[in-house]
Amino acid sequence: MPETEVEDLLRRLAPQVLGAVVRRYGHFDTADDATQEALLAAATRWPKDGLPDNPLGWLITVAARRLTDLLRAEQARRRREDTVARWTPPGQWSAPAAESDDTLVLLFMCCHPSLSPASQIALTLRAVGGLTTAEIARAFLVPEATMTRRITRAKRSVKDSGVPFAVPSPPERDGRLGAVLHVLYLIFNEGYASTSGPDLQRVELSAEAIRLTRTLHRLLPGDGEVTGLLALMVLTDARRPARTGPDGSLIPMAEQDRSRWDAAAVAEGVALITDALPRGPAGPYQLQAAIAAVHDEAPSAEATDWPQIIALYELLMRISDNPMVALNHVVAVAMARGPHAGLDLLDPLAADGRIAGDHRLHAVRAHLLEMAGDQVAARDCYREAARRATGLPQRRYLHARAARLADGQAGP
Repeated sequence: MPETEVEDLLRRLAPQVLGAVVRRYGHFDTADDATQEALLAAATRWPKDGLPDNPLGWLITVAARRLTDLLRAEQARRRREDTVARWTPPGQWSAPAAESDDTLVLLFMCCHPSLSPASQIALTLRAVGGLTTAEIARAFLVPEATMTRRITRAKRSVKDSGVPFAVPSPPERDGRLGAVLHVLYLIFNEGYASTSGPDLQRVELSAEAIRLTRTLHRLLPGDGEVTGLLALMVLTDARRPARTGPDGSLIPMAEQDRSRWDAAAVAEGVALITDALPRGPAGPYQLQAAIAAVHDEAPSAEATDWPQIIALYELLMRISDNPMVALNHVVAVAMARGPHAGLDLLDPLAADGRIAGDHRLHAVRAHLLEMAGDQVAARDCYREAARRATGLPQRRYLHARAARLADGQAGP
């Protein structure tokens, strides 16, 4: 089996393995180490030996045996050793039903209230989302060593809390739901627009985020924000087939072939958000989904209902102090009222330290300057945006835009 296929399979199975081992044996922090060693063993053996009949069962068995070895090596936990040693790892494991999915239970466990919000998100991205510590550190704008310590402390806190591996009670669930939704949102975004590496998209991450959110929606069908998040993911992912060219290059929404958008996904997302909005006050995920629906239902970029999108962003800004929301609002205003109206709003936003160094701020400024006809300033801003971008496809796209302006070519 090709190594790339093995890697994709292991990424999908990793949270299920960790969830199953923690559910059966406990010891969250040590179980994570054991799971990583089982994944490494599989990555080494499976490309040469072929897949076992039950890949998930193989990984859980190896992880369980390694967990026993790790616990046996810890002198301070010798009393636990006898108990663990008496457990016989099963030879066959069946996949759990969606309602008792170990991955979902693991997700709520990582959002335990004993952890800070930042630690909840970091631990879940590591244990459930499969992101590397370096990727999570970039998302939090902290050094990798700092993030390593944060995740290690978080695992210890979960272990010391003694929380059982089970779906939390309704009050506990409600208290953790906001963090769970935010984590799923971050995992999806990392998959849809990867912050690093050679590829624009990491489909396995966005697919896993959608899968987990579908499971959560089945458990909580009446929660408007759960429905809104699922709608947002589905509507956004519907555009994925048109986001890249044959060479993997980025294609912005305005230039995409909309016939390649997934019409069934668009219909599903629109139905979800249409069902959620009338239930009560709309939360941030519902508003973002409504914006995505307006984009997806427009037959062309020119036919987009920008005034409606402006109104939705203004509602969103009232309940969300997020500079990216404000940046998207700037774009919508520019598309409806002209580039100078957008540039007037962009200058105050550039003073916000949370976004001043982000490549997207400079890319938006470049685009608006290009729309306004100032090609020299636009070219410089595209180059600055490319310098700040961490993803290779984004850098290539921004350099290409700058090169077109250097050659005297207008934008599309």
